[in-house]
Amino acid sequence: MQNETLDATQLAGSFDGDLSMWGLFLRADIVVQAVMLLLLVASFWCWAVIFEKVMRMRRLASQADRFEDEFWSGGSLDQLYEESTARPDHPMSILFASAMREWRRAAERGLVSSDTVRVGLKERLSQVMRITIDREMERLERYMGFLATVGSTAPFVGLFGTVWGIMNSFQAIAVTKNTSLAVVAPGIAEALFATALGLVAAIPATIAYNKFSNDLGRYATRLEGFAGEFSAIMSRQLDEARN
Repeated sequence: MQNETLDATQLAGSFDGDLSMWGLFLRADIVVQAVMLLLLVASFWCWAVIFEKVMRMRRLASQADRFEDEFWSGGSLDQLYEESTARPDHPMSILFASAMREWRRAAERGLVSSDTVRVGLKERLSQVMRITIDREMERLERYMGFLATVGSTAPFVGLFGTVWGIMNSFQAIAVTKNTSLAVVAPGIAEALFATALGLVAAIPATIAYNKFSNDLGRYATRLEGFAGEFSAIMSRQLDEARN
């Protein structure tokens, strides 16, 4: 009986009034601390992915603008190909280089003017560009799954920390038989802190995922449009070579 009274007194007096984030973390038990650390790491990683994606999408848009200006400037496609193969640093130049490489292989074999293989060459050019687009978009979509996972699961991880903190509060009440703020506040504060961390990780991840999904969709449409235009140019050149 004396030990029980002593334990209750210690639990009731363990609350020192420190409700800062660091104080809440130090006072939390190992399970809640693990949840908090997991959410913090996920949040920092999300912001690193977000920063990298923002910078990369801006750079890709600028590079695509410059390349299209060069492509439609009326210059030699062979010269542009030589420059592109020397520095294929973005998907649109890689797409152009892959198609031109297939075209040159056919031209070196004298297949451009052959009626029997002309249709097959068109199909190969379209297939090469389609495969290149899929491969480049797969690279650009890296870590998108991570953002989607954090956005959908972080609130539930935070909720787990919340439930665990509330359970600790009820256990403290049961041991001390005291419902004063000194007994209830630490567990409730830990629970709310875990929930907040879950939202801090999930909200930016969800917003970023939706934004980057739209940006990547527009960029994929831009690549497909360029591939269609370039395929039409190659088709006209094949028709001219036949005639």
